[in-house]
Amino acid sequence: MVKIDKKVKTERIILGLDPGTTVMGYGLIKVTGQKLELMQFGVIHLKRYEGHELKLKKIFDRVLTIVDEYHPDEVALEAPFYGKNVQSMLKLGRAQGVAMSAALFREIPITEYAPKKVKQAVTGNGNASKEQVAAMLKQLLKFEDMPKLLDATDALGVAVCHFFQGGKTTTGTKSWKIFIANNPGRVK
Repeated sequence: MVKIDKKVKTERIILGLDPGTTVMGYGLIKVTGQKLELMQFGVIHLKRYEGHELKLKKIFDRVLTIVDEYHPDEVALEAPFYGKNVQSMLKLGRAQGVAMSAALFREIPITEYAPKKVKQAVTGNGNASKEQVAAMLKQLLKFEDMPKLLDATDALGVAVCHFFQGGKTTTGTKSWKIFIANNPGRVK
């Protein structure tokens, strides 16, 4: 008779991403039971790269490197907000898609969150400023130095939001991996 180990994994790593075409934030938290621990956070500088294609390649390479180094169990991304500049939205959507591709390349489930949802989850106010989100995260995750670029804390906020949501979005879609498994005819 084969004994089945029914231990539930109590530790997981969440990678939060705040996609951008000039600066892209990332943040990693370790969750043990209900305890959150800051692992790492920072930004990927993209301004120095000429051409949008080169920026997209850099995003893919850096996100893949982060995934390979920290082995996150889940990835949470901030969904682009709706703006009036169509070209900016297109570029931001591409940046998000490339970041998603890097995670999917390693078969990591992805969940998206609207910016207001992230702010609401972290501060209790969906209209909070970046500074308010950063201050709340500083208290929650107990780090000393505030980063110069708040894209890093925005990404941490996405990871924390994912934790607070229990890894589930309100839309019912848990991840792209599950979507693909449930909709094989829609993906080629």
